[in-house]
Amino acid sequence: MQTPPSTPTPLFGPPTLRGQLPNMLTAARLGLAVSFFATLAWPRPCENQRVMLLAAIVFVIAALTDALDGFLARRWNAVSIYGRIMDPFADKVLVLGAFIMLAGAGFEAGGRQMSGVAPWMVVVILARELLVTSIRGVCESRGIDFSATLTGKLKMILQSAAVPMILLVLVLGLNIRDPHLDGDTAHEINRVIAWVVTVVTAWSGVPYVRRAVRELSKAEAQR
Repeated sequence: MQTPPSTPTPLFGPPTLRGQLPNMLTAARLGLAVSFFATLAWPRPCENQRVMLLAAIVFVIAALTDALDGFLARRWNAVSIYGRIMDPFADKVLVLGAFIMLAGAGFEAGGRQMSGVAPWMVVVILARELLVTSIRGVCESRGIDFSATLTGKLKMILQSAAVPMILLVLVLGLNIRDPHLDGDTAHEINRVIAWVVTVVTAWSGVPYVRRAVRELSKAEAQR
């Protein structure tokens, strides 16, 4: 993920291949996100091994561009305003969209949500992201640095790992010949993954709230 530099940030970065490659990767992540959603729009994807495997591969590639574009932007001094806006936007579209798709009707089978992701979990994840984004906007508008914390980065890594894991659990589950074992095992494993992601995501927002209260109180006291 691209982080803000200490010097004034250009709009699009240097007009060179190195200067523009991080932005290209960010744009590519949005395109990959669309491809991922289109793949999971297949009728009943949870019953199609190829569809889920393809979706998992597309998601992993998209997630890797997140780490790569930030690394290259810092290494080549190519951090830009475009990157600072579009990088987190692309992240949110990819990850939040993935959990919305996993909580959809395409993953229902036998009266169960085979992905383990319940709609209320998506609400919790989305609420956390909206809260932290709002807090960041208020703080940075007052000149307070509000870069991502370690908990935020770990949350992003966990979310990015959980989506392909859920899909792969279902892919492997379809290889099990016993229908009872197939459904129960995949469902229970994915429920655990979904619960861990939801709890960690909610918990990761707490340090941001505490930090915001501390910094905003300090700023008010200095006025």
